Amino acid sequence: MKFTEFQEFQNVKTLVIGSGISGVGAVSLLCRFGADIIFYDSNEKLTADELQEKLDREFEKETDRPAKVQPVYCITGELPEEVEEQVEAVVLSPGVPVDIPLVNRLRDRQVAILGEIELAFLAEKGRVIGITGTNGKTTTTTLMGEIMKAHLGQEKVFVVGNIGNPYTLEVLKTKEDTVTVAEISSFQLETVHQFQPVVSAILNITPDHLNRHHTMEAYAAAKEAITCNQDANDICVLNAENDYTAEFADRCPARAVLFSSKRALENGYYLKGDQVVKAVNGVENELLNIHRDMNLVGICNVENVMAAIAMAEGMQVPMETILAVIRDFHAVEHRIEYVATKGGVDYYNDSKGTNPDAAIQGIKAMSKPTVLIGGGYDKGNEYDEWIESFEGKVKALVLIGQTREKIAECAKAHGFAEDRIYFADTYEECLKLCTELADAGDAVLLSPACASWGMFPNYEVRGQQFKEYVRALA
Repeated sequence: MKFTEFQEFQNVKTLVIGSGISGVGAVSLLCRFGADIIFYDSNEKLTADELQEKLDREFEKETDRPAKVQPVYCITGELPEEVEEQVEAVVLSPGVPVDIPLVNRLRDRQVAILGEIELAFLAEKGRVIGITGTNGKTTTTTLMGEIMKAHLGQEKVFVVGNIGNPYTLEVLKTKEDTVTVAEISSFQLETVHQFQPVVSAILNITPDHLNRHHTMEAYAAAKEAITCNQDANDICVLNAENDYTAEFADRCPARAVLFSSKRALENGYYLKGDQVVKAVNGVENELLNIHRDMNLVGICNVENVMAAIAMAEGMQVPMETILAVIRDFHAVEHRIEYVATKGGVDYYNDSKGTNPDAAIQGIKAMSKPTVLIGGGYDKGNEYDEWIESFEGKVKALVLIGQTREKIAECAKAHGFAEDRIYFADTYEECLKLCTELADAGDAVLLSPACASWGMFPNYEVRGQQFKEYVRALA
């Protein structure tokens, strides 16, 4: 079964796997489609009543919900075989791998497999901007949202997706004159079929989530899927200095627009000294000074800004509007975010640095001797390039979580002094140790190069606890 529009879900037995915010959003939208829904979570610690309570809380917010909708059948633990055999379509939450036995059996039976992004797009009435990449997605998506709001008006722009606002909960508000700006992860792109943004961006592709995708080739292919339905009338913004995205430019189905932080381009956007420049057939036009006209710090954010400019121009936004928004735009929470100066020590929250490449950008942004907090959940990444990026800036490395031994061995192999590596068993112990190690004139940087799972439910909680601790310091 293949779905091309949302009306086709009418009375279709649809299994929604995963009871997080994406799963709840998918159920909410499917109720409007008239689907026959099974809401399922394999977690045996949850109960069917708890799933129903999640739905009830969401439904209570929806003042325009139809008076009569089909009931939702909630199941936890083991999915009964007789129920599985009835399933005609499945909607996967992003955290559910596409190769688990249940999904494989459904696929073998030719059951349609969609994700939340694909499901929402079937009901989309306006234009869509899609943004992916290993790093920089949230900053760039947020900035693009602000640019489009300045251009079209607050009520005509929706910022959705991996940024924390399910597309499924916003899409019914869209109209022909609205724009949806979507941050999309590789997990979400594994399950797209009809999704077609008019403008897309792949900001970069570096090793991450290899425990899920297994190979870099599979991970890169998932990112490239954002363009799978684009054509020459659409635009894809690509990083000319990333090996994967630069190579993809030659086979991208959309019109490729490039940006570079290292060299001049015949056509595209690039950094020349302190100036962001746009070139058309070699003719340069200076757009902004990265020190005078930007509040964001670090080359990674210069790249994010260039990508946003390219996308906004692709959406016909006037340059004066784009630059005015950039001048007023501040760092996204948890991304190289200045927290406070206490005792002469600057504290930065980069909890969103959940992989080595993202954490490298955090280090590059530091200009003072730095006490660095690293470690967390093991996603199968290697840490050599991250350690090499320290370049004498890191005076002490405080490690926590599942990866701490692995990171410590890597650091020692690259010549980082063993007596400057510290282990902490708890987050509070880690933060206390950092304040003791930092002297006036230093910086403390939370940029773990690892996911937060195991110690925290997400990177936001990790970052928030860091900020609360810092602000409580005398």
